[in-house]
Amino acid sequence: MSLSDHVRTLGRGPGRSRSLTEDEAADAMAQMLAGAAPEAVGALLMLLRMKGETAEEIAGFARAAQAPLADWLQADLDWPCYAAGRTRGLPWFLLAAKLVAGSGARVLLHGWNGPDPAIRQGLTALGIPVVATPEAATRALDGQGIAYLPLEAAHPALFRLLDLRRTLGLRSCVNTVCRMLNPGRASASVQGVFHPSYRLLQADAAQLLDWRNLSVIKGGGGEFERHPGMEIAGFGLRDGVPWQGSYPARVQDHRRLSDLDLPTEALTALWQDDNGPEFARQIVLGTAALAFDTLGAAPDLTALWRARSVLQSA
Repeated sequence: MSLSDHVRTLGRGPGRSRSLTEDEAADAMAQMLAGAAPEAVGALLMLLRMKGETAEEIAGFARAAQAPLADWLQADLDWPCYAAGRTRGLPWFLLAAKLVAGSGARVLLHGWNGPDPAIRQGLTALGIPVVATPEAATRALDGQGIAYLPLEAAHPALFRLLDLRRTLGLRSCVNTVCRMLNPGRASASVQGVFHPSYRLLQADAAQLLDWRNLSVIKGGGGEFERHPGMEIAGFGLRDGVPWQGSYPARVQDHRRLSDLDLPTEALTALWQDDNGPEFARQIVLGTAALAFDTLGAAPDLTALWRARSVLQSA
């Protein structure tokens, strides 16, 4: 089938159009990644936006998008980060990811955050390796247990589809597909969303993809980063079975995450010297606790925080 056939399936009009099957979605994504006519690509993505994506469509798109990444080393925890950061302060979740990696789990972050430089700056400040090849990822995961994979380096074709937001003026389902990419084929994944309706969509798509463990939350700015002063609802999978959970607030503090208006150096101050607001520390510990829960672990977070590896001075 051509991509125009899939556009026709979606756009025939009331009573005649329908959603794509998982196999049709996989075929459509393969064609888009291979360089299908841009007019057809734009039409398909915007028809899906108007209709609303199904779990079958997201699963099919993700399956096709993941196929070119077969050479990447397997990780233990998949950690996508694709939000624009407009309602989030500093990326404190990076410290949570380092804490999980320090326990022995291999954590592979991947992402793209548009014009928001905070995450890339945070990676540099915290010494988290940024990798562009499977070989570099292997060295980083073997050496530090953590690595960040920029989407534009790992999957240029998918990045071009994601970057169509600048042309189309609207978010497309590619944002969700990127969160489902799991380039390290990890058995556990943590995902944040901005719109709560996407929590079940991503959980249902993950089950179709035969994932084992997944936690999706409405996180800070759309990232997997929990607010420590609020009860958090989680959705996803445990051992391949649909799961929902609830986590109580850790502190009595209801400020917004973005109210912590601090420079990037605050990330290293908290990690190196345990110097910073208690609210930020609880963001880190609470986010790490959810990640560990996804991995099926429940370590003593206080002890793990005290024993964390301290960055060496430059």
